[in-house]
Amino acid sequence: MDPTTVHDRLVALGLHTGAARYYTQRQSPDVLDLSFDDRLGLLLDAEWSARETARLQRRLHDAQLRLSATPEGWAWNPPRGLTRTQWATLTQAPWWPAYPAVLITGPTGVGKTYALCALGHAACRQGHRVRYVRLARWLGEAVVAHQEQRWVRWLRRWSRIDLVLVDDWGLAPLTAPESRDGLEFLDDRVAYGAVAIASQIPVEPWHALMPEPTVADAIVDRLAHQAWRLTLQGESMRKRPPPDPSGP
Repeated sequence: MDPTTVHDRLVALGLHTGAARYYTQRQSPDVLDLSFDDRLGLLLDAEWSARETARLQRRLHDAQLRLSATPEGWAWNPPRGLTRTQWATLTQAPWWPAYPAVLITGPTGVGKTYALCALGHAACRQGHRVRYVRLARWLGEAVVAHQEQRWVRWLRRWSRIDLVLVDDWGLAPLTAPESRDGLEFLDDRVAYGAVAIASQIPVEPWHALMPEPTVADAIVDRLAHQAWRLTLQGESMRKRPPPDPSGP
């Protein structure tokens, strides 16, 4: 089979990266000296890597992360109460088989949202479906879902997501209907996936954010039971002066 036909067949099979690398191979004497298996392996590796990258980009797009945060991008200086061992455990493998939730608390500006989005990025790399949402927006969408009589369908859509990232928990007290909606949502999280929450409020006063004690107990129990807690500390990173462009 002539090279043009080989290339066209690769394209027809949807192996576009492999087709491009096939022409590159033919122009490289070093590659032509390799065995057939080695050359085929290079083509397959290139195609596989391209497809994995495309899938990752789709997962990141669907996650709607607020920040373009990565596990490697976490700034260790100044220290903020997070150890490298903790960070590696949370970002190098899915943590939810052992912990149903990660609760990230601390004052404003210490990196809670960055940590939340970096956890989401790590989960996307591992092939999981992720979605970031601010609590106020989630509550607003829940109201609309009730009004349009599609609450069950809307909630089922969230249940298909492996990891939900909830930001800005506790900025305002919840109403009784909001608390009950949250409890139903968390029941699905425990059954089908995991949740990571960022809040300026420590976990202990969360009961006071909800008007119905029984619902508050149920929510806090589902979140705090066997949860991994990260308590970030220090001054706001936003107060740090920008780096001097002229250098040290």
